[in-house]
Amino acid sequence: MARVRALIGSAYAALGDDEGGRMELEAALESFEELGARPDAERVSAMLSRDSARPSGGLTGREVEVLRQIAAGKTNRAIAADLAISEKTVARHVSNIFTKLDLSSRSAATAYAYEHKLL
Repeated sequence: MARVRALIGSAYAALGDDEGGRMELEAALESFEELGARPDAERVSAMLSRDSARPSGGLTGREVEVLRQIAAGKTNRAIAADLAISEKTVARHVSNIFTKLDLSSRSAATAYAYEHKLL
């Protein structure tokens, strides 16, 4: 079961759901540690360390999703429809992204996403 959770965590991370991936990897790590499976625990621990080292500028998982949509050239309305959230919520995420990353435009956000390989 722990190995399955580790694989699910990797899949989530590959799909851009860093928060879901982290939760699954942490659950797998806990199971490996309880079982005394040191090599597997070390491997998952390394995966968690590698994921946390990725530059995201302190963005939440949802903010990274919104940033990716911005970089794809989508409007707030299109982002809201894709993520099934309100336009007001998208606007708030965009504001948070600009503040956290010290950016002033959608094109600067797009450049940031490309530079930090968030796409």
